Amino acid sequence: MLINKFPFGRHILAGVCVLALSVGGTRSVEAETLADALVGAYTHSGLLEQNRALLRAADEDVASAVSTLKPILQWSSSLTQNFGRLRTAASRTSLNNDDLTAAVNLAAELVLYDFGTRQFQIEAAKESVLATREALINIEQQVLLRAVQAYMGVLEASEFVALRQNNVRLLTEEQRAATDRFEVGEVTRTDVALAQAQLAQARSGLAAAEGDLISATEEYRNVVGRKPGRLRQPPSLPKLGNSVESAKAIAVRRHPSMLAAQHQVAAADLLVRSADAAMKPNISLTGRLSLSENLSANEFSRGGSIGVQAGQTIYQGGALSSAVRQAKARADSQRGNLHVVRNNVQQDVGNAYATLTTVQAQLAASERQVRAARIAFRGIREEATLGARTTLDVLDAEQSLLDAQSLQVSARASLYVAAYAILSATGRLTAKDLRLPVQIYDPAEYYNLVKDSPAKLSKQGKDLDRVLRALQKD
Repeated sequence: MLINKFPFGRHILAGVCVLALSVGGTRSVEAETLADALVGAYTHSGLLEQNRALLRAADEDVASAVSTLKPILQWSSSLTQNFGRLRTAASRTSLNNDDLTAAVNLAAELVLYDFGTRQFQIEAAKESVLATREALINIEQQVLLRAVQAYMGVLEASEFVALRQNNVRLLTEEQRAATDRFEVGEVTRTDVALAQAQLAQARSGLAAAEGDLISATEEYRNVVGRKPGRLRQPPSLPKLGNSVESAKAIAVRRHPSMLAAQHQVAAADLLVRSADAAMKPNISLTGRLSLSENLSANEFSRGGSIGVQAGQTIYQGGALSSAVRQAKARADSQRGNLHVVRNNVQQDVGNAYATLTTVQAQLAASERQVRAARIAFRGIREEATLGARTTLDVLDAEQSLLDAQSLQVSARASLYVAAYAILSATGRLTAKDLRLPVQIYDPAEYYNLVKDSPAKLSKQGKDLDRVLRALQKD
C-alpha cells in the first residue's frame, strides 16, 4: 500500500530537517513545525484509514463484476437411502425396496456473448473505483487542512494566554500605583476601584484564554495524534498565485470533487448501456458430468453433456424497461451533480481568496494599530505620572493596546489558515503536492491484486491474503 518517500518541498516550512521524523524525545527539545503537524495528521488519521478501507471495498466491486465473465463451476452430491415394500395386483407377494444410492454432479457454465451487458458493468465499476479514489484524496485534504487549523489554533491560543498574562502584570502594577497615589492624596478612591475592577476583568480574561488553550491542545492531540510541544511560527506562506480566475480553472480541472463527479457520470452512462444490453439474448456454454451408484447392488450410471444455449427474457412485467429508465434517470442525476460540484468548487475558490484578502488587510491594519496603541499607552502612562492623565485614561490605553495585539494575533493565525484553504479549494493540499516526508498511500496496489478476481488458492490470491494480514496488523 505504500510507495517511495517524497522530499519536503517549498509549500511547507523552509528549513525542515530530519528532526521532523525523529523520536519523541528529540522532538520535545526542538520546536515543532507545521510540517511535523501535517506529517502526524497524515499518519495518525483514522478517517483516512476508514476511507482507504472503503476504497478497497470499491475495488472488490470490480472483482465481482469481472467474475461474471469467468466460468461458473458447481458440484453437488447426495446419499439416498430408499426403503419400503412394494405389492402389486399381479403378485400377492411383497417386495422389499431397500437400497442405498450415491450421486455426484459437476456443472459448468460460461457466458459466450451477452451484447456487452457484463463488460459495461465492469467498466462502470472501474469508474466508481476512480471516483472513490478522488473522494479519498478529498478526505486527505480535509485532514491536512484541519491539521493546519489545529496548529495555528494552538499558536493563537498560546499567544492570547501570553498577552493576557502580560495584561494582568501591567494592571497589577497600575492597581498598586493607584493605591500608593491614593494614600498620598493624589487620586481618589474611585481611581483605585477602577484599577481593581480592570484587574479583576483581566484575570477573568486570562482564565478564559487558558481554557481556550486547553481546548486547542485537545484538538491538536485529536488531529495530530500527540500533545503539542513548543510550536514554531510558520515563516512564510505557500505560493498561491494572484489570479482568482486561474485558480478557479485549476480547481475545475484537478479538484478531487470535480474528478469524482466526472467518474460518477461516466459510470452512470455505462450502466445505461448495460441495462439496454440486458434486454438482448444471452449465449452460454454449458457442461455437466454425473455419477450415480447403487451401493446396495452392482448398478451405476455415468454420463455427461456439453452444449450451447441461448435465451432471452421476452416479458417480465416491464421490469427490464423500468431498469433502463431508472439507469437513465440516475445518469441525468449525476450530470446535474457535476454541474453543482463545478459551481461549488468555483465558489469555494472565490470565497477562499476573499477570506485571504480580508485577513491580509486586517493583519496590516492591526500592525499599524498596535504600533499606534503602544505609543499612546506609553505616552499616557508617562503623562499620568505627572498628573496630566487620570487612572481611567491609563486603563483605557492599556485595553486599546490589548485589543490591537489580540486582533493582530488572530489575523496572523487566520492568514495561514486562509492560505492553506486556497490550496484545498484548488485541489493542491495533499501529501504529494506538499511533498511531505511520509510514505504515500498507493491505491493502485490493492486494486492490481484484486482486479482480475483471483481465486483464493492461486498465487495472486495468496499474495492478496498476505496484504490483508498486513493491513489488519496496521
